Amino acid sequence: MSAANADPNARSAEHRFFSAMALGILMLALAGFARTYFLRPLLPPPTPALPTLTPLIHLHGALFTAWVVLFLVQVRLVAARRLDLHRRLGVAGVVLATTMIAVGTLTAVHGAGRGVAPFGIEPRRFLLVPLVAVALFALFATAGIVRRRDPQSHKRFMLLATIALLPPAIARWVLLLGLGPPVIFAIATLLLVPLVVWDLRTLRRLHPVTLWAGSLLVVSGPLRLLLSRTDGWLRVADWLMALAK
Repeated sequence: MSAANADPNARSAEHRFFSAMALGILMLALAGFARTYFLRPLLPPPTPALPTLTPLIHLHGALFTAWVVLFLVQVRLVAARRLDLHRRLGVAGVVLATTMIAVGTLTAVHGAGRGVAPFGIEPRRFLLVPLVAVALFALFATAGIVRRRDPQSHKRFMLLATIALLPPAIARWVLLLGLGPPVIFAIATLLLVPLVVWDLRTLRRLHPVTLWAGSLLVVSGPLRLLLSRTDGWLRVADWLMALAK
């Protein structure tokens, strides 16, 4: 039994930590996409013009926003000891996550087909970046569902699944500063620091999920950039784009 389960004060501190992480993620997502999506109708058109928002992009945005909001709601339900409602909403979360994986993949492939990519990167090469993000989300969310009876593993998998989705939100601000993809992944890596500190403070070690899933998340950034430059990836990208036509 963990200290958080044995000690009410430790349990309360754990609820505050994961609530703060969930709220911070929601604020980061909203701020990241405020200019290009949420507040876009209210702001003057930028130069150069932003890509057209297709119905698929609106669906993608709605689903991924719903996930971040649901993550915060689920964390607060646990803190309020409403595990019954938490479990019922978990079923909806499984449906939402499954839909996100399909729509996220399709949106990424269609974006490459439309020639949409940041930093002047060739769209087929950039396609690997969002596809790996969706794959990591799928992996961590699935593991979190499988380990739902192990609260410490479950909450870490769900947190990391959500963090895996954040580089696009970070990129919106990095673009304004004229910086490149390595900076985006470096900032995304910093989002793991609070969890590492929390583990070391409460467990005196890294939880296995934090260590192995977190490490995978960290190394995935530079690996995406390296693999996207290969001719082999271009052949895969062409194949995916042909399937989506």
